[in-house]
Amino acid sequence: MDTTCTHCHAPDPTGSTLCVHCTTRLTGQLQQLPRMYAELEQHLTPGSGSGQGRGGKGRPAPLPLRVDVLDLRSEFDAVSGWLSAVHDARRLRGPRLAGDALTRLHTAVAGLLAHMPWIVVWPFAHDLAEEISDLHRSASTVVDPDPRPRGRRIGHCPAAYEDGVICGAVLTLRPGEQVVSCDWCTASYPPALWAGLKKLIDADAAAA
Repeated sequence: MDTTCTHCHAPDPTGSTLCVHCTTRLTGQLQQLPRMYAELEQHLTPGSGSGQGRGGKGRPAPLPLRVDVLDLRSEFDAVSGWLSAVHDARRLRGPRLAGDALTRLHTAVAGLLAHMPWIVVWPFAHDLAEEISDLHRSASTVVDPDPRPRGRRIGHCPAAYEDGVICGAVLTLRPGEQVVSCDWCTASYPPALWAGLKKLIDADAAAA
């Protein structure tokens, strides 16, 4: 039975709480978190990788640590919390999370990935995906800053597969491009189709 993804609200033919697209995105973000956590350490000292130099004469000395980055690193504990929540929901013994912070994070990520076939039908999968997405986005602004404009969000792709299922992936018009393309189903919409595209997007949104 078709359902609607609780995260992106696109139609989902698998009947899961998270659609395939959001599951793939969540999996990828989880896999990147240990690397991002480790790289954040390089940004703890003011001026290291942050574009800030020494203070000039007469200026106060910088703090020994960047509190914002320190606070951000502490937010990675949420990953272990989510693994514990999954274990509780499945009535399993609590996860064994030992070692330093990075080791615990690796263990928590591996545990969530192992439970992913169950997580995609869990009622709280949306909350997990949203928190991981927020954490990934916050870390990215420090370790993977992207100076390029992100483009304009158009809406959800209305293209239909052969079985009638709507794609539903997010469409973005990137800077300098004249054709809206779907990264998920590869459908493309040149300017001549934009009026009809908007009508289809609005109709799908109203029917959701």
